[in-house]
Amino acid sequence: MQKSAEAARRGALFTASMLFSSICLAQSISYQQAEQNALRDSYTTQAHQALQQASQLEAEALKGLGLPRVDFNVRAYAFHNELDVPLGALKNNLEQTLSNGVSSKIDEWQGTLGSAADPLKDSLNQTIHDGVGLIPDSSQVVLEDQVIRPTVSITMPLYTGGLTSIAKEAANLKAQRSQLNSRQQQDLQRFELIQAYFNAQLQKQLLASSQFNLDAMQAHYRNALKLEQQGFISKGQRMQFEVARNNAERAHQNADAGYKSSLFQLNNLLQSSQITDLTTPLFVNSAQNLALNNLLKSFPEHSALIQKMQMDTRLANANVKAQNAAKKPSLFAFGEYSLDDKQNWIVGVGARYNLFSGIDKSKNVQAAELQRYASELMTERAKQEIESVIYASYSEAAAAQQSDQLLQRNLKAAQENLRIQELSFKEDMGTAAQVIDAQNALSGLKSETALNAYKYVMSLAALLQSHGSIEQFQTYINQPNTRYVR
Repeated sequence: MQKSAEAARRGALFTASMLFSSICLAQSISYQQAEQNALRDSYTTQAHQALQQASQLEAEALKGLGLPRVDFNVRAYAFHNELDVPLGALKNNLEQTLSNGVSSKIDEWQGTLGSAADPLKDSLNQTIHDGVGLIPDSSQVVLEDQVIRPTVSITMPLYTGGLTSIAKEAANLKAQRSQLNSRQQQDLQRFELIQAYFNAQLQKQLLASSQFNLDAMQAHYRNALKLEQQGFISKGQRMQFEVARNNAERAHQNADAGYKSSLFQLNNLLQSSQITDLTTPLFVNSAQNLALNNLLKSFPEHSALIQKMQMDTRLANANVKAQNAAKKPSLFAFGEYSLDDKQNWIVGVGARYNLFSGIDKSKNVQAAELQRYASELMTERAKQEIESVIYASYSEAAAAQQSDQLLQRNLKAAQENLRIQELSFKEDMGTAAQVIDAQNALSGLKSETALNAYKYVMSLAALLQSHGSIEQFQTYINQPNTRYVR
């Protein structure tokens, strides 16, 4: 007995500690807090921040483009070269020079030698000819060496046809486009969060409505049992309430599953698992503060999508300039200084103009111009689509505002009708079906009111998203003349 009592005590303590932990870990969060957390901590935000920083660094990396390029080079190489050196001309020149020298000397000694001068001249010339003839007509020379040669080289573009400035312009445009892309992704995250947060609130209201209906049907069923026992109603009438009670219970189970699923999706979006209470309710602004004509005129100035597409057109125009620049010649200065003991150096100016490369540069220019034209057309088409979304969202929001006022009047009428039908049934002047229908009508109106509020919230979000000002959504939550669905 003592062991079982101790085990029971430990089990109770464990259950209490788990309950306390779940209460402590549970979180309540407003929409403002949820948006702040999502934009700060989401994987998408971190990824686009990294991409934006990368684009900015790439633009900064090209700031020095066009300055001299200095390289340190080391060449280590071995070479073997065989040359055939022709010696025929050298032999002839040598023989002619020696023969002329000997002849001139013998001529000087003509007086001394007398008649022996000519035979001596011929003999010496023959000797020279025979001696030179020993030299081959050609000789093979072999050159071999192993060299390590360090150098410093400098190259500086003087004229590139505009490619340098175009490359810098394109890099800056890409950095600006990355910022717009990050802003667009933040807007998409806001819209996704609005959908998830207020869908959870909608499911919560649907669950509350189904719980209200289930409680009411339970009460009707208990009363019907008593009335049946007292003989005031038939078994068939009592069973009508039982069927209605069972249907209400089934609807409540479905609503509970929907609420849990929506809450899980919101927690998953916010990278949490403890959010159980949402403090910002569904709402409907009674007055429309936005003018449709102003929205249609001003959205190109606010929409990140349109601005990004306009940036794409500017990038396409930069590509046109680059393709035209590729057809122009380039001019550059160069120099190289050897760091070995020979200290050789070279400086100069070079020019390059491509005559043929197998690439039709004129067609590249035409293709770039067509891409720019297509970008302009796509931007205009996107404007048309956004105008349609703005008009449709504005109309849906206005319709939801009008429906909310009618639903409030209908709720009052449905409550009064239920009260009358309950009294009529008790006085045996009404039927069970009338009471059940009245109860279901009231519960349905409560659900429809929540659905209409959700429709208004999403229409407002779509309107602000398409206009490019969804960051102002929070200001509509706390506006005057706003009705909250709690």
